[in-house]
Amino acid sequence: MSGILIVEDEDIEREFLATIVEKEVGTAFDVWTCITGNQAIELAKEKQPNIIFMDILIPEKDGLSALKIIKTFLPDVKVVVLSAFSDFSYAQKAIELNVNKYLLKPANPREIVAVLVELIALTSSEMPKEEPEQANYQSFIKEAIQFIEDKYRTQLTLEIVAAHVFMTPQYFSRVFKKEVGVSYTDYVNHLRIKLACKLLKETNYPSYRISSECGFNDPSYFNRVFCNQMGITPIKYRKQL
Repeated sequence: MSGILIVEDEDIEREFLATIVEKEVGTAFDVWTCITGNQAIELAKEKQPNIIFMDILIPEKDGLSALKIIKTFLPDVKVVVLSAFSDFSYAQKAIELNVNKYLLKPANPREIVAVLVELIALTSSEMPKEEPEQANYQSFIKEAIQFIEDKYRTQLTLEIVAAHVFMTPQYFSRVFKKEVGVSYTDYVNHLRIKLACKLLKETNYPSYRISSECGFNDPSYFNRVFCNQMGITPIKYRKQL
């Protein structure tokens, strides 16, 4: 299981950050928190997180000192440094440690989420191209399928779904097809045509409205997909009913 470590000694700030992160990642990532620099080093050794949110002014060992040690055994970990100060010396040390982002406190939720999505996508794109079951992506795909089944009637793109589960579009497409057995587009179109058949049977909506109700933005594309799946046009399908 992938994970995110939050290091922050202020209770309100730590709980605030953890709540935002947990809401965004759902069950796809474990989220751990700690207070001191020494705790951060020990947790990083034990859990080996993919991403660390690190406050600078923390007890025992400051955040940058702790990070310098963590980087010796987790050189590729993605790091967001949180600081209440815009002091250039802090930023310079952070750059030397290859920190990915330097946020001034208090960071707003939208900024935190944007950084989180960016780093998760970066982490996913750098992972060795293992078989998806070895890479522990079942939970991502399960969440993606639930999202698709909730949203397929909208203008849902592969990019939107990939962002929802924090993957790059290219990697998500490959993992989805490997796990599910069909491409993302075929899976969504199957759901849409199934709904179209139901609407053709139960309503007198014209074809262009059914196309829109099912999430297609082009009636002619809807007709092509319907014919490919059903072997007949929507109009003839309704007449046969």
